[in-house]
Amino acid sequence: MAEQNFVDYVKILFRSGKGGAGSMHFYRGPGMPKGGPDGGDGGRGGTIYLKADPQEWTLLDLRYTKHIYAKDGQNGKGGLKTGSDAPDIIVRVPLGTVAKDAETGEVLLEITERDEKKTLFPGGRGGKGNNYFKSATNQTPRYAQPGEPAIEKWVILELKVLADVGLVGFPNAGKSTLLSSVTAATPKIGDYAFTTLAPQVGIVQVRPGQTFVMADIPGIIEGAHEGRGLGHRFLRHIERNSVLLFMIPADTNRSLDEEYQILLNELQEFNPDLLDKPRLLAITKSDLIDKDLEKMLRPTLPEGIEVMFISAITNKNLQKLKDLLWKYLNA
Repeated sequence: MAEQNFVDYVKILFRSGKGGAGSMHFYRGPGMPKGGPDGGDGGRGGTIYLKADPQEWTLLDLRYTKHIYAKDGQNGKGGLKTGSDAPDIIVRVPLGTVAKDAETGEVLLEITERDEKKTLFPGGRGGKGNNYFKSATNQTPRYAQPGEPAIEKWVILELKVLADVGLVGFPNAGKSTLLSSVTAATPKIGDYAFTTLAPQVGIVQVRPGQTFVMADIPGIIEGAHEGRGLGHRFLRHIERNSVLLFMIPADTNRSLDEEYQILLNELQEFNPDLLDKPRLLAITKSDLIDKDLEKMLRPTLPEGIEVMFISAITNKNLQKLKDLLWKYLNA
């Protein structure tokens, strides 16, 4: 997924259609100068829906869309003619899209399932014509209902990548290298910070008939929860992952436990609920160390988390890692 084509945030002014007004009309014809009420009902305004599109991985198609307006329902007419309903608008979005009220931050809806379709703003109902209100005691009602008003709001659409396993680590932790080794994804790989500027997603085959989705999330820096670096842009993607795989390189300048605690703190400060997700730790680039050094590093490992030394270059323990992740996902 090329960075320039990955868009995970758009702000759009949506407006549903207002309902058509009911007609206040009386029949007039030959020999009947004062006929009864025959005002028809107004038509319904257009409804705006969001629908999941499994073929989409980004909000790119909506990047330059500033407003989406549905049409209004037509007014009713005499002769009991009902106004036409306005066509609905279906906005196709990727799985994992969240719609929020831009002013209040309230979550309006989330699209998380294949082919899911949800109403963002309903169209206004058409008003009743005066014929609807006639009765034995009121045979000539001189009023009709207006149509319901449109709903107009600025809405933020955010994409949170849906993946079974999310890779969490500082830049250059080896996340992109691992993803390219265990999936068919081809992320950019390099020895400099923020090689990954957009989530990369791939399908991991564990054993025949056993697959899961893995996402490489842009690297964390200290203070990411405050918006530093890529900040909230990457952190919200982690919210959708079922299992978190923390990754720390064996050649880190800090102790393994210290680096892990910093990563853990960034997630906790952003959203404490993230710590409720199952997680395990992979020590990457272990091809750079021998068995004696690996033995020396083990006392510096964090407690309370399962740890595995891996190398995406030599395939060290990659199959064991995939089996372990599969176990966590199906626990």
